[in-house]
Amino acid sequence: MSSRRIFSACVRHHSSLIRELMENMDKKAIWDRFYTENSSRTPTFKNFEWFFGFDSVREFIMPLLQTNSHPDSLLHVLDVGCGTSALGPCIYRHSPLPVQITCADISPIAVRLMQEHVRAEAIQPHNVSSQLEFVELDCTHLHKHYGSSSVDLIVDKGTIDALLRSKEGKGKAGLVLKQCLKVLRSSGSLLQFSDEDPDARLLWLETEAREPGVMAADVLVQEVGELRGVCYYCYQVTPRCTVKQ
Repeated sequence: MSSRRIFSACVRHHSSLIRELMENMDKKAIWDRFYTENSSRTPTFKNFEWFFGFDSVREFIMPLLQTNSHPDSLLHVLDVGCGTSALGPCIYRHSPLPVQITCADISPIAVRLMQEHVRAEAIQPHNVSSQLEFVELDCTHLHKHYGSSSVDLIVDKGTIDALLRSKEGKGKAGLVLKQCLKVLRSSGSLLQFSDEDPDARLLWLETEAREPGVMAADVLVQEVGELRGVCYYCYQVTPRCTVKQ
């Protein structure tokens, strides 16, 4: 399993933490412990990337930020389960159009580490009107923070994978997907990066995105490529108007 290799590289001296993570990746407390222990072992901050970094998926993300269907406001981009990844800051740094980047994570430790890091690095946006923020947020409750049809792009780099691989996370994974569809604009998309084979993930997405009697989303898949012997995919989920009330 690729996620085990990723964790092993980061916490190779903490086998008990790896075992707990693999079974409980839906739990806030285990992520707080992970980010606390991971950050304490290095004198300087280092981003932790689940699967891969921004450069590997830049070509999937940036074309969706080339046009603004509502030019009087910022494009709202949400990175769910951001952890301490550089993905959100990289979009902020490279988007030619003005964007509001919200990097959300359930762990306040990860949020604090990223807030401190971007302040220290003074990251500059490509567009001077762009904004970047890090917030503590349980993404199974997106509707409490965002209105319907308020987000243009949601990026999920391994968050739903983590939930699906947890003992008690499958229900939460379905909730996150449904919440994403509710807050996305009709012109928006959820980009889900995963190492799960399309035969399994497409079936799951199409099943979980179904409203009574109708499909609530369209799903496309593209191959990202092979990294470290693992093949990754980009699943683009676009809400249908039936999901809006």
